[in-house]
Amino acid sequence: MAKYRLVLLRHGEGAWNKENRFCSWVDQKLSSDGIKEAQNCGRHLKALGFEFDLVFTSVLSRSIQTAWLILEEMGQEWVPIQSSWRLNERHYGALIGLNRAEMALNHGEEQVKIWRRSYDVTPPPITESHPYYKEIYNDRRYKCGDVSQDNLPRAESLKDVLDRLLPYWNEKIVPELKSGKMILISAHGNSSRALLKHVEGISDKDIINVTLPTGVPILLEFDENLHPLGPHQFLGDQEAIQAAIKKVEDQGKVKSAEK
Repeated sequence: MAKYRLVLLRHGEGAWNKENRFCSWVDQKLSSDGIKEAQNCGRHLKALGFEFDLVFTSVLSRSIQTAWLILEEMGQEWVPIQSSWRLNERHYGALIGLNRAEMALNHGEEQVKIWRRSYDVTPPPITESHPYYKEIYNDRRYKCGDVSQDNLPRAESLKDVLDRLLPYWNEKIVPELKSGKMILISAHGNSSRALLKHVEGISDKDIINVTLPTGVPILLEFDENLHPLGPHQFLGDQEAIQAAIKKVEDQGKVKSAEK
C-alpha cells in the first residue's frame, strides 16, 4: 500500500513541439492539440478519482496552461498552484529555436540524441547574439525568482537540470507530499526525466532511453521513506502512449525524404 502518491506529467503539446523545434525557455502557448491533450488528461484523472491538494508548475506558460486545463476538467480549479523556474524545461543554449530533424541531417542523429537525451553533455551556450537571448533574459518572470538573472543558466545538461531542481524538490515539494497532500506536477520533458532519474535511481546510462510524451500523466507511488514502490506508471491507453513515445523519439531523426 502506497504511503505517498503524486502525478507527474509533461505539459501538452506546444506550438514549437508541433514544429519540432527546441523550445526550451522560449515561452510558448499550447497548440490546439496540446489543449486537447491537457483536457483529455484532466478527464482521465477525474475518471480515476484523483483529488489534488496542490499543483506545482514551471514559470513557462505551456506548463501553467496545462495545469489550468486539467484542474478545470476535474472541477478542481480552486486547488492552489505554485510555480518555479526550477521546474523549467532544460536550457538548450544555442540550440534553442532550431529544428531537430534538420539538426540530425546536419550533425547526425546520434549527436542530436546525445544533446537531447544524455545525462551530462551540455549543448553550446546561448550568447547575446542569439535571436531569443533578449526575449528570455529580459523576461519579467525571472526577476521574481530565487536567483539573479545573471546567475541563470546559459545552457544545461540533464545533470544541470537535476542540480537546480533538487533543492526545490527537497525543500518545497517533499514536505507537502509528506504532509499527506496529493500533488500534481505539470512540468516538462527534461525536468520530469530529471526527477524520475532521482526518485527511481535510474543510471546515467539508462536515462538516455527514458522518453516522455506530452500530456500523459505518470503515477509515482512511494513508501513511508519516499522510496518508489515500483517503476513509474503511464496512465491511459498503453498502446497509444507507446505510439506517442515513438513520435517523440523520431523527432530527432532525419525525415525519410531527406535520407
